Formats: sequence, structure tokens, C-alpha cells
Amino acid sequence: MKHQLKDFNLEELEKFIISHGYPKYRAKQIYTWFFKNCTSKTEEMHNLSNDLKMFIDEACITETLILSKKIESNETTKFLFQTQSNHLIESVSMIENDRHTICLSSQVGCALDCDFCATGKMGFKKNLSSGEIIDQLLFIKHNIKKPITNIVFMGMGEPFLNYRNVIKAADLIHDSQALNFGSNRITISTAGVLPKIDQFIADKVPYNLAISLNGANNTIREKIMPINRKWPIEDLITSSKVYNKLNRKKITFEYVLIDKVNDSVSDAYELASLLKNSSCKLNIIPFNEIDTEYKRPSNNRINDFVDTLKAVQKGFKVLVRWSNGVDIDAGCGQLAIKED
Repeated sequence: MKHQLKDFNLEELEKFIISHGYPKYRAKQIYTWFFKNCTSKTEEMHNLSNDLKMFIDEACITETLILSKKIESNETTKFLFQTQSNHLIESVSMIENDRHTICLSSQVGCALDCDFCATGKMGFKKNLSSGEIIDQLLFIKHNIKKPITNIVFMGMGEPFLNYRNVIKAADLIHDSQALNFGSNRITISTAGVLPKIDQFIADKVPYNLAISLNGANNTIREKIMPINRKWPIEDLITSSKVYNKLNRKKITFEYVLIDKVNDSVSDAYELASLLKNSSCKLNIIPFNEIDTEYKRPSNNRINDFVDTLKAVQKGFKVLVRWSNGVDIDAGCGQLAIKED
């Protein structure tokens, strides 16, 4: 069985290299080639010995993903990657003015079955390794000239059901000796896996935390997000207050606005009451349509909902996030693979 080298942090890579009879400093050289120079090809690693290059080529995996396809629309690019296990995943690059945001997948498919999400309709296939998560970013960084400013774990899958690998990948992205992204530029989103939210808080993980709320009460949220039956809204709000108390960076709630489901003026009043004095940021995301019964609200309904929230909110910020790349199914909730 070959070893996936990008699953290792520097300390683990040093131990691995030493265990195979090579000097410790060789690990730092490999690490630099991977994460600073964005190359996985040993023939380009000119400061490694031929013997070490041969060992890496024969016993290790340095590229976990193969690009199968890319689709572009304006400043948004969707990448279709194939894993070593022949599964397919999607990642998205979104450029808007000075911002270049990368949306990373953490799983093949998703087990949570949110009713409005295309990925949830796939079911769960497998967790991605930290190396497979990292390689999405490395490929985009190497192939798109615009510097990356923000990284979000909001692609395919539920990041907190792959907690260990997601946090390890984020740590590699953050590591000053690897990709050196500031912690405030990395956001991990969850549908509300409460035990892992609490672990994220207890572990003092430095990255931004976002929770997909999508309902102002349990009745609405349960209809579209089955996870709410296990971890209801009031428990999420309680944990979010703990997070906010311990962090300078306040929690973000995501609220996908769906026509005649959660978009009424009364829903806006209820949401404002729920988040009163929470010091959170609330992102309103007009629904991106997929092959379901759900529809995006009219512009009038969206405006009425947002205007009501802004008029009555106390102690939290309200932003509207329009998804890019909707025409190529690259918007929030649209990522999905139909595999045979």
C-alpha cells in the first residue's frame, strides 16, 4: 500500500522519512516543494537525491487527484476531480473584484440529506483524506493566477462528519511553513453537528465557524434539514453563544432563503428574535435551484425579508450573499456528481 505524503504534517513527514533511512532535513525539502512551490512531480524537486526520488515514485502517492473537467462562467470556475478510488468531487474558484474564494469539498456525497441540497441527494460515498482536500487547493492555486484570498469548507459533504481530516487540512493551509494562510481567511461550515461544534470550541480551533441555520424554528428546519431532529435550534444557539464568548471572531449563520418555506415577513421577525444580541453575522443566501420542488423567492419577497430583518435586528449583522456560477451548477447547494 502506497503512502499519501500530503496526509502528513511536517512532523509526521519527518518521522516517515527517518523511518525509511533518509535524513530528517529531506522532509522539509519535500514539504516545501508540495506546499510552497505547488509541485508534486519528483523530477522538479532538483535538491532531492535520485535515490529518494525513486523511493517516493515507487512507494508514495504525491498527487491524490486527477482533473477530469473544468467549466467556466465569467469569473467562476468549477473543477471536477477524480480520486485514486475513482470517485468524483467538485471544487469551485470564485473571483469577485479583489476577492478570490476557493470552495473545498470534504466528502464524496453527504449523509445529511438536506432537502434543498444537491449533494445530499447523492448520499454518502466516502470521507476525503486531508491530502485530497489539500490537493483541490494546490491545483487551483497552481492553475489560476489570481491570488487566493479566502478558503471555505462549503463544498460537497459535511466537514464536521470528517472532522479530523478537515481540521488537519486547515492546519496545513494555515501552517507558515506550508501554505501560510491566515486563520481569519479560512472558514469551516457545518449543518449543525453539535458534538463537533463543541469539540471545535474546546479544541480552540482558530478558524472561522459558520452554521447553516435555514429556519427560524424547529418545525421549518426539520422539514428541510433532518439533522435538526437530533440537534435542534436552541442547542445550536446555546453553543454559538459559548463560541462567541471565547472568540474575537463571531460565528456566522447561513440562511438559505426558499420560496414559501422560510421567506415570509413573519419568518424574518422570528429569526430576528432568535438571533437578538447574539453578535453573530447572518448571511442570507437566495436559494439556487436544483431538481426539486423548491424555488428561489421573487426579488420582492427577498427584499421584504431582508428589509424586515435589517429594520428590527438588534446586535447582529445582516448580509445578502448572491452565489456566483449558478449557470454552471457551481452555486451554494448545487454541487453534485451522478456516478454509475
